[in-house]
Amino acid sequence: MFSTIYTALSGMLGFSKGLDVISNNIANLNTPGFKSSELEFRDLFYRYTQGGGSDQEGERSQIGAGLDTKGTRTAFREGEMQDSGNPLDIAIDGNGFLVLQPANGVELYGRGGAQVYTRAGQLEFGTDGILVDRSTGFRVMGYEGGALREISLNGLRTSAPVATSLIRVTGNLSPGSASADLTNVAVIDANGNSRTLAFKFTRDSADATHWFVEVRDENSQLLGTGEIRFQPNGSPAQDASKFSFSLAAGGAPITVDIGDPGTFSGLTNFSGPSQSNLQVLSQDGTAAGSLTNATFDESGTLRLTYSNGKTVSGPSLALAWFDDLQGLRLSGGSVFVNDGNQAPTVGTAHAGIMGRIAAGKVELSNVELTEQFTDLIILQRGYQASSQVTSVANEMIQQLIEMQAKR
Repeated sequence: MFSTIYTALSGMLGFSKGLDVISNNIANLNTPGFKSSELEFRDLFYRYTQGGGSDQEGERSQIGAGLDTKGTRTAFREGEMQDSGNPLDIAIDGNGFLVLQPANGVELYGRGGAQVYTRAGQLEFGTDGILVDRSTGFRVMGYEGGALREISLNGLRTSAPVATSLIRVTGNLSPGSASADLTNVAVIDANGNSRTLAFKFTRDSADATHWFVEVRDENSQLLGTGEIRFQPNGSPAQDASKFSFSLAAGGAPITVDIGDPGTFSGLTNFSGPSQSNLQVLSQDGTAAGSLTNATFDESGTLRLTYSNGKTVSGPSLALAWFDDLQGLRLSGGSVFVNDGNQAPTVGTAHAGIMGRIAAGKVELSNVELTEQFTDLIILQRGYQASSQVTSVANEMIQQLIEMQAKR
């Protein structure tokens, strides 16, 4: 009967450990990237005896010694995705862990600054411009050229200006008008400054298909001249449908294209309207821009948007995957430590076995409350039953002692 008490005690201890696991799961119901755990129960050794006699099989006896909790098993199923409102937050739809690296000299979980892994993609750029995990402050690694690298905004906070090199003009230069003006034409110079130009078209008095052009800046300073010719059908002559000028002496030329070959949107010389009508069809060049938004696409590539309308691609997030997920150790901050020194598969999102990136979202905890409450009821009943067995064994021992005392 004493052994019965110890057997029931092992059950009570096991169920209390199970309660610890369930309480931790429920406490982390709203923790991004959290993975729930399950306690594994195993029976202990058995006292085995076999009786003798002529019967070859004999009488067997196997009496168990109770319960053992071998360990916990982590459920790596995906949690639900939820919008976070932060364009830098990411959720991984499929396989993959973000790779985190502590700052130089930081001792991490007793592993000398080794890399760790997480599914909680709550990211931000630190004051030094390096991408970090908000909860731990560890640096989020990118993957470039087959190697892990930090993701930094250094050199990417501004967009360099691009000088205007081409202006396309459309409309009609009517032979019935002696001149025509095209004003308030905005261009970008080599320094990224916005300049306002004016074009004056003057018809050759001897030939209505021949026009002279002057280009002046906002100070009425002459920047250049040119001429254009039209064919009898009113379309620009291919060998005389462009002219060039420079905003500064020795500067890069800006080409004015009035022909736009292959389309019907170029400048014409029709005599129908009595007045000329000109406008800029398109032009290139952008002013300098400052960073206005940063996010990630499905492949985990950083996408940067600037105030000048330009969007450029930056580094890509690194994702890692392991053959034995149960070999990873859970730690604080929704971080996993590779205690088994497994060789992870490292790559980028949406390639190979890796999942895709969902920007502006976070992966929620994968704790299922229904499952936890069901296990909680079972643990409670198991604990009550084990404690009842202990009480019964104690009463039987007490009765035995009382019987001995009466003798």
